[in-house]
Amino acid sequence: MINLPQNDKRYSWTFHAKEKMEYYGISPSRVRRIVRKPTRVEEGIALNTVAAMQPAGTKRHQEIWVMYRTGRDKDNAKKIRIITAWRYPGESPERNPVPLDILEDIKSLL
Repeated sequence: MINLPQNDKRYSWTFHAKEKMEYYGISPSRVRRIVRKPTRVEEGIALNTVAAMQPAGTKRHQEIWVMYRTGRDKDNAKKIRIITAWRYPGESPERNPVPLDILEDIKSLL
C-alpha cells in the first residue's frame, strides 16, 4: 500500500490524483520527481494544464505521466496542483510541447 500524499506549501493533490496513484502504484515522491525533472513536457488536455513524463522501466517500456497546473492558493502563494497521474503502456507519440514562458514559471516554483 502506498502512502497517500498530503497537501503542503508547494503541492496540492486532487482526490482523483490520489486514487490513480494508488491504482497504478505510483508514489508521491515519484510524482514530485516527474514534475521536477521530466523527460518530456507537453500541453495537457484540460485547459491551462501541463503534462510531464518520465520513462518507467526498461524491460516493459512504460511511461509515467503527471498532469498538473500552476496557480495560487488562498494565501496568494504559488502552488502546483497535481490533477492526475497514470502509467502509459509503451511509448506515446509526441504532441504539442509547452511554451517556454510556462516552463520558466514552473521552474521558478521549484
